[in-house]
Amino acid sequence: MSRRIFLLVDAHALIYRAYYALPNLTDPQGHLVNAVYGFARMFLTALNHFEPEYSAVCFDHKGETLRKKQYQAYKAKRAKMPDDLIPQISLTKDLVDAINIPRFEIEGYEADDLIGTINRQVEHLDSSLLTVIVTGDQDMFQLVDNDTKVWMPARGRQQGDMLFDSDLVEKKINIKPTQVVDLKALSGDASDNIPGIQGIGQKTACKLIQRFQNLEAIYQFLQKNPEGDDLIKGALLDKLKNGQEAAFLSQELATISTQAPIDFDLEACRVTAYDKTHTIQLINKLGFKSLVSLLPSDAFENSVQEALF
Repeated sequence: MSRRIFLLVDAHALIYRAYYALPNLTDPQGHLVNAVYGFARMFLTALNHFEPEYSAVCFDHKGETLRKKQYQAYKAKRAKMPDDLIPQISLTKDLVDAINIPRFEIEGYEADDLIGTINRQVEHLDSSLLTVIVTGDQDMFQLVDNDTKVWMPARGRQQGDMLFDSDLVEKKINIKPTQVVDLKALSGDASDNIPGIQGIGQKTACKLIQRFQNLEAIYQFLQKNPEGDDLIKGALLDKLKNGQEAAFLSQELATISTQAPIDFDLEACRVTAYDKTHTIQLINKLGFKSLVSLLPSDAFENSVQEALF
């Protein structure tokens, strides 16, 4: 890529994907480490592929989120974190620390909100940077614009790694990135238990968004045209009228915050020297010898490279 890169990593999205996708992999002591391994492989692959000038890794906080306080049913259908995944979170943090990449985690906020906030601050601090968000979560599509792309690591053998810009997002989900929250407002999101409007699915929601562009415009139209029209009529008209409150609540729940209270220093996120020997020791302790070749060059290796070329 011609633009300088800020690589933002959605840690929990990658950790959960790895935990459920990979077989039971254990370290030499017999502890399950499949999620750590999967995260490490995806993270190191991204570092090698994008060669970012800056990077940061964002984690969910284990406490209650602001969304949960606002709507108690938020993510209520999610199973609690498996017992054998809990210790893998701290091991993942150890690995990120060893590579000397800053990590962010704030009580009350999800990793999505930290990523949204950092992304916004990067745009303000250095508009020449391109932010690449590494995640497996399509919620991040709402952040995609001319200065932000989403990179999704491959799932199994069916599809390679995908780098989503605005055009590719629209091709995949039939709406623009800015309309993702309107889609969830209308049709909900079962994985997060965001209600949406009962009885409206994604197909109908997309038709409404393609015509009106956003949720606000739909209800402005209905305010002026309470009887609806050829598209909004009958049962759909009733659903929209009865579901207005749920729709705007769902829109709010689906919107990634760009105002999380982060003490952000761009220069502190510069990808710089790290203790490669210590990192190799950690990787070997976990039994990940195959990942050593993916580690970034350290200061000594970089100095040799510069001297030779």
